[in-house]
Amino acid sequence: MKLLYFAWMKAAIGHGEEIVDLPEGIATVGQLVEWLVARGDGYARAFRNIKVVRAAINQQFVTLEAPLAGATEIAFFPPVTGG
Repeated sequence: MKLLYFAWMKAAIGHGEEIVDLPEGIATVGQLVEWLVARGDGYARAFRNIKVVRAAINQQFVTLEAPLAGATEIAFFPPVTGG
């Protein structure tokens, strides 16, 4: 599965994308986040305030409860402002 990280999340983790093989039992975006946080300090920093992080599966925004079945790409975004 391809994971993408943007903006300060990318900086905290140290890279903007990676390919991972998920362990058994990871079925939702929220479970994926928990697994990532356990992988190291950079991930823990990036997901420290999960309430402000947006997630997308195959380029469609989803909630943390969204199932990963059929997902090929998961992207994580911090809040975005514009003008």
